[in-house]
Amino acid sequence: MTAADHAWALILAGGDGSRLRALTTQASGTPIPKQYCSLTGCHSLLEETVARARNVVSPDRICTVVAQTHREWWSEQLADSHPRNVIVQPRNRGTGIGVLYSLLHISHRDPAAQVLLLPADHYVRDETTLRQSLRNAMQRVQENPGAPLLLGVRPEHPDPELGYIIPGIRDDHGSDTVTRFVEKPNPAVAAQIIDADGLWNTFIIAASVQTLINMFVQRYPPLVMEMKVIVSRSLLAESGTALWPALFDLYERLPDIDFSRDLLQGREDWLRVMAVPACGWNDLGTPARVAATLRGLDDATHAQATPAHHLNLAAQQAMLDRSSRSSAVA
Repeated sequence: MTAADHAWALILAGGDGSRLRALTTQASGTPIPKQYCSLTGCHSLLEETVARARNVVSPDRICTVVAQTHREWWSEQLADSHPRNVIVQPRNRGTGIGVLYSLLHISHRDPAAQVLLLPADHYVRDETTLRQSLRNAMQRVQENPGAPLLLGVRPEHPDPELGYIIPGIRDDHGSDTVTRFVEKPNPAVAAQIIDADGLWNTFIIAASVQTLINMFVQRYPPLVMEMKVIVSRSLLAESGTALWPALFDLYERLPDIDFSRDLLQGREDWLRVMAVPACGWNDLGTPARVAATLRGLDDATHAQATPAHHLNLAAQQAMLDRSSRSSAVA
């Protein structure tokens, strides 16, 4: 096997997207998690992330972690994925739990896996630039599997709604150490961070599967052991996306764990960061971030036809804007 045969992508699509409810709620009153919506009409954010992953790893090694409660949306959008690559959680318990559960699945199938973690709520204007950086990141992980590699984008302007990475010393593999994280600084501080070569934190990570699992072992050893047993029994039984009662019971007892806050913060001396050239990257985590992204798109992009099964965030935003203007006039 070559190194490329151990390259995997894990798409994080299990979140509820509660901060975007104002934009993602249908006329019927049902909220759709943002990853299953379209930004301007055409492909959903999840489908765009799958396409992004296909540019880096083989399609048969692209896994997506989802929530059972979202089945009505992901069952159609992931119809082309092998059932084993759709990793179903009983419910959303935070990015940390979703990452751990998925890593144990991948590790069971390929203990030598190198994994690229891709959130499913990003917009990228220049996919070609990001694609090359993703490939470079996976290559660097092959050369230095002992440290998770974060991708940080060169900022295009001070943004107080994003997280930043302060790089440190360049290592022998062409990456930088991580000095610290700064979450949502005010505009003046954000400008100072940019002047000091700070980077936007994309939360895209490349690492060996064993390195990432060891991070969880050091923080949550009993949880890892219990979940590993459940995953192993499930995969040995070839149960596909069927969920075992033991897994439901575990998820009922679990606390929510945030991968960034609870696993990465405090481990800066162990992490590395790779700078990605400015590529029009944006995190669509809040209504303000969606609105800012939409303002940067041209009218032709906004006019794309929307498949009936995708909620169009641009149309939703336009409707909210009209309602706001009407209320102001009244």
